[in-house]
Amino acid sequence: MAKRILIYTTAYLPLIGGAEIAVKEITDRLDGFSFDLITSRLDRNLPKEEAIGRIKIHRLGWGTPLDKLWLAWRGGRYGLKLHQKNHYDVVWGVMASFGGLAALRFKELVSEVKFLLTLQEGDDLKEIKTKMMPLWWRFKKIFTRADCLQVISNYLADWAKRMGARAPIVVIPNGVDFNKFGFIERQKNKVIITTSRLVKKNGVDSLIKALLFLPADYRLQILGIGPEESRLRSLVTKFKLTERVEFKGLVPQENLAAHLHQAEIFARPALSEGLGNSYLEAMACGLPIIGTSVGGIPDFLSDAQTGWFCQPNNPFDLAEKIKLVTSADNQSQVDQVVSQARHLVEEKYDWVKIAERMKQLLANL
Repeated sequence: MAKRILIYTTAYLPLIGGAEIAVKEITDRLDGFSFDLITSRLDRNLPKEEAIGRIKIHRLGWGTPLDKLWLAWRGGRYGLKLHQKNHYDVVWGVMASFGGLAALRFKELVSEVKFLLTLQEGDDLKEIKTKMMPLWWRFKKIFTRADCLQVISNYLADWAKRMGARAPIVVIPNGVDFNKFGFIERQKNKVIITTSRLVKKNGVDSLIKALLFLPADYRLQILGIGPEESRLRSLVTKFKLTERVEFKGLVPQENLAAHLHQAEIFARPALSEGLGNSYLEAMACGLPIIGTSVGGIPDFLSDAQTGWFCQPNNPFDLAEKIKLVTSADNQSQVDQVVSQARHLVEEKYDWVKIAERMKQLLANL
């Protein structure tokens, strides 16, 4: 008989983020389980119920930003009604956010169901604390009431401990779909690419400013959308870089690899990061990567071994690393680093292997 899992997440597909992609990639590969997912609606064009992959989705709210609060407030009771019919084995809260608060409420209502908490947070943890301070006593309970925590990096494992988690903590990272992100010989065209939400923590402004320290034949492609887009476009105009910077907008996941294959180097000078799937995808495609030594990035990026570190908020240092990686004199070393990075991703970050580990974790719960 299939084990029944109830998932809570603040947002879900077609709204895209690393956590949403992870849930889809994992559940698609798990035989012997059935999944219901409760989330906030956020967009009135989205149906209240539908199936995506192996998951039956239940969206709460009216299609407004307030739906997140409604999820946290009423999501537990809604899950209880589903449980009376479906008898879940595990409740799975994805991230310590509004979805996590709803999962906590469900756990309090149905204490015998095991509570798995997944941490995928990429935002600055100090900012998370500030946002959650009005509900701090409640927020901490997400960590202390979980029966098991799955985190995507050692950085988040340390955070869970600081938040008072007493249950086992298992590091199982996000992964890469090698059917989508294949290795090819990289271009030598001075094109820098970044794929990310356009938010402050991803440091795209530093990437734009780095062009001021690079020769005019270096160009930047920015894939993604977000609240920082208007400010970033203004920055490009201010520095007269419109001929060198291209905003590609939101690119579907299945088309990302084609864009990565047309660039020479990937860079994302993040200010905070839970793990960073975009780096792993670029590594799988054969691009040298430049990142910062923050959050979960050091789990996979070793300087001059699987990529290169630059200093956060330092466009000049970033430009120097870009010149180093693209210099004709250094291509033998770069090829070796790219090969080591690809091997690491194949060994540790293949979604097939990640899903198998999650299958064992859920089965044990």
